[in-house]
Amino acid sequence: MFDAAIAAAQPALCVPANLPPAPKGRTIVIGAGKASAAMAQALERNWPGPLEGLVVTRYDYGVPCERIEIVEAAHPVPDEAGHRAARRMLDMVRGLSADDLVICLISGGGSALLSLPAPGITMAEKQAVNKALLASGATISEMNCVRRHISAIKGGRLAAACAPARVVTLLISDVPGDDPIDIASGPTAPDHSTCADALAILSRYGIDTPASVSAVLQSGLGESIKPGDERLAASELRMAVTPRMALQAAAAVAQAAGVRCHLLGDSLEGEARDVGKVMAGVTRHIAAHGEPFATPCILLSGGETTVTVKGQGRGGRNVEFLLSLGVALEGLPGVYALAGDTDGVDGVEEVAGAILTPDSLARAAALGLRPRESLDRNDGHGFFEALGDSVITGPTLTNVNDFRAILITGVQHAS
Repeated sequence: MFDAAIAAAQPALCVPANLPPAPKGRTIVIGAGKASAAMAQALERNWPGPLEGLVVTRYDYGVPCERIEIVEAAHPVPDEAGHRAARRMLDMVRGLSADDLVICLISGGGSALLSLPAPGITMAEKQAVNKALLASGATISEMNCVRRHISAIKGGRLAAACAPARVVTLLISDVPGDDPIDIASGPTAPDHSTCADALAILSRYGIDTPASVSAVLQSGLGESIKPGDERLAASELRMAVTPRMALQAAAAVAQAAGVRCHLLGDSLEGEARDVGKVMAGVTRHIAAHGEPFATPCILLSGGETTVTVKGQGRGGRNVEFLLSLGVALEGLPGVYALAGDTDGVDGVEEVAGAILTPDSLARAAALGLRPRESLDRNDGHGFFEALGDSVITGPTLTNVNDFRAILITGVQHAS
């Protein structure tokens, strides 16, 4: 099922059907995200005329392209390579005419990869804010609101720089609700949020904010491009793939095997450990009573949980969810689960996620592991790695958020 979700979100499948017709003038391709290089390759293979461009992707996520330059940079904390690429991209789209076309390829991860601080903010200061947000427990929407307002390229600014050229943005969504402004912090999307919203988020999570960042936000100099701005009049957003599409492909695999699959939503948010506890309670009830779903069945969900980092372990929201689920289930027979990030990277580890089996806790005890202590240390990766139950995919070349599947075989079923 996990493989099917990833396969359904491959750019080679979704990009060709969403391409616009060739323009009278030039075609410029730009973009950012973990899937952007694969998107560029799919575009090149299906474009009838000349084109040129630049996209930036995560290290090791590049693929060969002939006419579009691929730059690799750091994720989730931005680096100088992404900074240089963002500046070059802005320079590339300035001075275009209304006869020109800009195709922007945006996927999850683009926010860190396309990093150009607002004037007055240094790269080091932006990195510090980003690191603090990642560890704070803030939602992806909250983090992206702050990122948009301390950026010189996000929050619609990239599309505004392209005017008066036509801009068509192809999006692979990795965010709950599929709001374009939250996919890579919306470099080509109009933004309703404000500098005041960003300041409130930093205050809510107690983020130690550099003076330069506070000054940009308090002065309003960091205000993003708003809906109705005439510079975005020729800008169009097209959703190429969403998490729901990937989850539906996964559900089809279960159904083909004769197992009922129930999609609980593609936008589940909250602390990963809390979501794990809730799902454990639902799982126990189904296993004991066969309601609201008859067993065997699979509970499938997506979205983007958060982790408030308090320990020194090797975290990741999917393994944190899975470890919390396992602790709450206490080895309940007949229950198996997989949680993973469809981009192949859970947190900062080159590991997509892990699997949980009824004997996971017993095997952990035999190794001297204490699951609750591992959870307190935010050490989900260390726990599942010791069991040999990590899920490692390598670069998947796409990103449609988290995948969580719980199989309840019905062993505990009682009338």
